[in-house]
Amino acid sequence: MFRAALITLSLLLTLPLLADAQARGGRAGGGRRVQVNGMQMYYEVSGPSVGEPLIVLHGAYMNIPSMGAIIPRLARTHRVYALEFQGHGRTTDIDRPITYQNLADDVAAFMDAVRLKKADVFGYSMGAGAGLQLAIRHPQKVNKLALASVAYDVSGWQPAFTAFIPQMTVEMIVAMPFAAEYRKLAANPNGFPELARKLIALEKEPMAWEADVRALKTPVLIITGDADVATLEHSVALFRLLGGGGMGDMGTPLPASRLAVLPATSHTAVITQPDLLLAFIEPFLKGVTPKGMFGS
Repeated sequence: MFRAALITLSLLLTLPLLADAQARGGRAGGGRRVQVNGMQMYYEVSGPSVGEPLIVLHGAYMNIPSMGAIIPRLARTHRVYALEFQGHGRTTDIDRPITYQNLADDVAAFMDAVRLKKADVFGYSMGAGAGLQLAIRHPQKVNKLALASVAYDVSGWQPAFTAFIPQMTVEMIVAMPFAAEYRKLAANPNGFPELARKLIALEKEPMAWEADVRALKTPVLIITGDADVATLEHSVALFRLLGGGGMGDMGTPLPASRLAVLPATSHTAVITQPDLLLAFIEPFLKGVTPKGMFGS
């Protein structure tokens, strides 16, 4: 997930792109706000009015512009609802911890507020964790779920990241250059230290969702980089929990869930490859399966 420690260690490399995206603000057509669980949630709608609804969820410290080109790519064929989480971008903060469960409930409340009965969901990093919890807590609201850089258990993090979590401080995050960029869009320009405190606390939240994942009926596309924050073994384990990992070409249908691994890709590089992401996401959402030699 788009974890605070990884931002601290590597976002300096991508800061010019992020700053440019934040400075652009909303996309053509402007954004909207809706009351959700005590906050004013900012969101943008794009794509054809007849397109299937698709909710896009960003990562920690991010916003809609910093998701980059994947949103307009998806909006070519989907009615995209991109929202900004509690305390992020133009959405206000409230006196409440940021947890995956809370974020998932916010998405569910957002759907009710804009009268979306059911939708596909694409989430990246923290947004992927929120999307997974949305399917666990509100399965009736999710059609298909595409998750980039996700984990279902704290044991799935790379050892280097696990070791770094106890060293994280608000002062460390506030000192990063991207902290100043927060003020350009924020509902509260002085709210970044509090956001950093809440996101550091999120890193320390227990996460053990195996039983919930095993019980899911929602089709899930797992996308991971081969050098992501979750180990490859963890992504494969998640795929197996969802019924994947068996041999095809044996006369039985493939599972509804899928696994895609991006080569030479770190965590922060996952979202910078929109064409490759689209090549995985679009066939999954459409239910298109590659045909093998023995396919009918």
